[in-house]
Amino acid sequence: MDKLKQLESFVSVVARGSLTAAAKAEGVAPAVMGRRLDALEERLGVKLLVRTTRRIALTHEGSAFLEDCQRLLADLSDAEASVSAGGLKASGHLRITAPAGFGRRHVAPLVTRFRELHADVSMSLNLSDRVVDLAGEGFDCAVRVGDMPDSSLVSVRMADNRRLCVATPRYLKTHGTPQHPAELARFDCLTLSSDASQTRGWAFRVPRNALGRPLEGVPRDAAADRDHEVIHLKPGGPLDCSDGQVLHDWCLAGYGIAWRSTWEVESEIAAGLLVPVLEDFAAPPNGIYAVFPQRKHLPLRVRLWIDFLKQNYGQSAYWRASSATLFKSP
Repeated sequence: MDKLKQLESFVSVVARGSLTAAAKAEGVAPAVMGRRLDALEERLGVKLLVRTTRRIALTHEGSAFLEDCQRLLADLSDAEASVSAGGLKASGHLRITAPAGFGRRHVAPLVTRFRELHADVSMSLNLSDRVVDLAGEGFDCAVRVGDMPDSSLVSVRMADNRRLCVATPRYLKTHGTPQHPAELARFDCLTLSSDASQTRGWAFRVPRNALGRPLEGVPRDAAADRDHEVIHLKPGGPLDCSDGQVLHDWCLAGYGIAWRSTWEVESEIAAGLLVPVLEDFAAPPNGIYAVFPQRKHLPLRVRLWIDFLKQNYGQSAYWRASSATLFKSP
């Protein structure tokens, strides 16, 4: 039995979580996948996987061996790519995950553009607002928005992401324009409901002591600089929702002021459909990142995908364009 095929099957079973899923992906019977794993464990003289009818778990030896197998297979893929079409021909399957709202608007369209450039790469896109375990669930790369927690994952910052208060010109003409975050209490603010993930509220960068007196119960972050601090407010209003896209739609319909990411509203601002307010108090930006399990031995398809994202997201005109207008890599 081919040793390489045994290694590929072992990695595939772990990535997909079952013999059946790995067999289906390769187009063989689950029994074939099982025989390959049996032969691999017999040849090595160690148990790599604990298999039950419900789940598969790595042994200690299996975990260590998995990393070596992934590195070996990645090296082989790169070696083959380096002698194909001048080293720019990527192939294989690329699994990507991204937050649902951002992914629909700014990842899904780029997936099809990338495929136009690299026809030998097949791609799976998972859109989920939960934090996906990349290594454990077999993903090659994640696109994430926000501050990156300390992690063993490698992250590449591709663009800044700001949060702005926005409203329609008609709403502001009718109700006026707030001049300070403390004035938001007088306006209809479209907020995420209490069961949503945005628990700290809306963030603003304000001059120290500019409020005259401390606002009781207003959390403060470390100062952005010596003269300013970041505060968090939880304005209210007649409408709230657990879904950010609904808040975005309500804002466009003129029902109030929303606190949205620039990736979501930049094109509407450029078109004059929305107007930013309280810009002088906008909090410092966080980031839009490509995240992956390791930096060394990345398959060519992953490296090209990350470069493709950086090229698109790195252009300020990209964010001002409508979501249907995307830039192609040359």
